Amino acid sequence: MDAKDNYGVNIVPVDDKAAGVAQPAEPVGFWAKLDKWIQLDSVSEAGNSNHDLDPVPVEERTWYARHFALFWISDHLSVSGFRTAASVMAIGLSWKLSLVCIALANLVQGVVITANGIGGSQYNIPFSIQSRASYGYYLSYLMIVMRMIVGIFWYGVQTYTGAECVQSMIYAIWPSFHNVKNQLPESAHITTQFMISYIVYFITCLPFHYVGVHKVKWLFLLKSITTPIVAFAIMGWIISQVGLGETSLFKQGNTVSGTTLAWAFMSGLNSNIGGGTTLMVNAPDYSRYARRRSDTYVTALAIPFTATIITFIGVVVASGSKLLYGKILWDPLLVIDHWTSKGGRAAAFFCALSFYFSQLGLNIAANSLAAANDMNCLFPKYINIRRGQFITAFVGSWALTPWNILTSAPAFLNFMAGYSVWLGPLCGVLIADYYIVHKRKYDVYELYDFNGIYRYKYGFNWRAFAAFTIGWVPLLPGFIPTVSSSTAIVGMVHLYKVGFFYGFGAAVLSYAVICKFWPAKETYVERAVTIDDERSDVVDIESSGSFGEKRPLE
Repeated sequence: MDAKDNYGVNIVPVDDKAAGVAQPAEPVGFWAKLDKWIQLDSVSEAGNSNHDLDPVPVEERTWYARHFALFWISDHLSVSGFRTAASVMAIGLSWKLSLVCIALANLVQGVVITANGIGGSQYNIPFSIQSRASYGYYLSYLMIVMRMIVGIFWYGVQTYTGAECVQSMIYAIWPSFHNVKNQLPESAHITTQFMISYIVYFITCLPFHYVGVHKVKWLFLLKSITTPIVAFAIMGWIISQVGLGETSLFKQGNTVSGTTLAWAFMSGLNSNIGGGTTLMVNAPDYSRYARRRSDTYVTALAIPFTATIITFIGVVVASGSKLLYGKILWDPLLVIDHWTSKGGRAAAFFCALSFYFSQLGLNIAANSLAAANDMNCLFPKYINIRRGQFITAFVGSWALTPWNILTSAPAFLNFMAGYSVWLGPLCGVLIADYYIVHKRKYDVYELYDFNGIYRYKYGFNWRAFAAFTIGWVPLLPGFIPTVSSSTAIVGMVHLYKVGFFYGFGAAVLSYAVICKFWPAKETYVERAVTIDDERSDVVDIESSGSFGEKRPLE
C-alpha cells in the first residue's frame, strides 16, 4: 500500500539504485558539509519551503475558539497591561476617559486582527506567504523584514520586563538580594543585581521556545488561570487597605479641556491602536492553526474586553499605591516589592511567578513566534520556527542590549513606538487585497510557486507599493519631531495623532482604486483553492518533499 504524506498525497516508494537513478553526490569540503548539515530535513527540493512554512495540515490545526480567547486574555493580563492607563492619563485624560480611549483602541485592534486573520484560517498559511498575493514575491520580503525587526526589538524590551519579574521573585525569597553590591560600571546602564535576574529569565525561557506552536496554547491556558487571580487579588488587597480614597486617581478629572482635550484623546487612541499593529499584520501566523475559521471570531470581543478590565485594575492599584506609599506605582511588581513580611513575601513570590509566566507567554505570542515565522520565510532552507525563535531570543535579548535602549536611547524608543506609521499601511494593503481586490479567492499552490501568478512583474506589485507609500509618507512630517528636536506644522502633528486611521484607511482605499483601474488580472482566480479542496486532485510524487513540490492536476 502506498504511503501518504500530511496532505493525503500518495507517495510512491521507488528504489532509486535498482531503477538506475543517479544519486546526488555527497558534499565535499568543510563548507559544503556544514551547509548540508544545517539544512532542514523538511526543506523542499527547490529550497523555497519547509514543513513550518507549508500550509498547516489538519492534524496540527488544534486551536479552538477557547484557545484564541485564552491567547488574548493572557496577552493583556500582564505587567504591561497594568501600565496601560499611565500614558493616557499623563497627557491629561481622567481615568474614565482613559478607560473609554483604551476600550475603543482595543476594539479597533480586535476587529482588524480578526479580519486579517481570516485569510490565515482559510488557507492555513502565515503572514509571510499571504503577503505575496498583494505585494509580489520580492516586495513581500521587504514587508517581512520590517515586521521581523519590530518583533526582535520588542522581544528584547519584553525580556527586560520579564527580568523584573524574576528580580521580584528573588527579592521575595532572599530579601538580602537587595544588598547585592554592584560590580558593573555606571556606563553599563545595568546593575549586577539586575543582570543576574536577566540571565535567569533568559535561560528559563529557552525551553519554551522548543515547544511547537500548535502546543504552546497550554502556556496561555496556565496564564489565563493564574494571572486574573493575581490581578484581582492585588486589586482586592489595595481596596481592603485604603478603599478608593479621596485623593486617589479616581478623583482626578481631565487636566486639559476643549480642543486640547480632543487631540489628547485622539493621540492616546492612536498610540494604543499603534501598539497592536504588529499583531494586526501577523494575525495569520496564529489563525492558521484554527480548527475552523469561525473559531477566530472570538478575538474581536476578547481583545477589548480583557484590555479594559486590566486597565481598570491598573488604575485601582495605582490609585491605592498613592495612599499607601506616597507615590503612584503603575507597575504591580513595585507594589508587591513592598510586601516584606513573611506572609507578604510568600504572596509576592507567587504574584511575581504568575507575572513571569504572563510575560513569557506575551513575548512568545507577540514577538518570538512572529519574528521566527518571518525568518522561516526568508531562509526556508535553514530556519524553521523553532530555530527562528532561538535566533530572536539571542539577538533581541543580547545583541540589542535593551537595558541601554530603555535607559539612554529615548529617541530610538520613540522611533520604535511610532513604527505603526509603516505597519498600519502595510496591514491596510493586506486587508484590501484579500477582501476587495481578490474577494478572498487565492490559489494556495501559486503562492508557493516562485514563477506563479502572484510573482507580478519582477516580483514587485507596484500597486501595493503605491498604496503603501500613500499611507505613510504624509505622516512623516508629524512623526519626525517625536524622534528629533525639529519642529513641525501643527496640522502635520494633528495628522500624525490620527496616523493609524489615515495610514490604514488611505492604504485600503488607494489600493482598491488603483486595482480597479489597473487590475493584475493574471492573479485573479475563479474560486479559492486550498489544500483541503484539492487533496484528491494532487499528483502523486515520489518523495516526501514539502508543499513546494505538490501541484494540482491541470
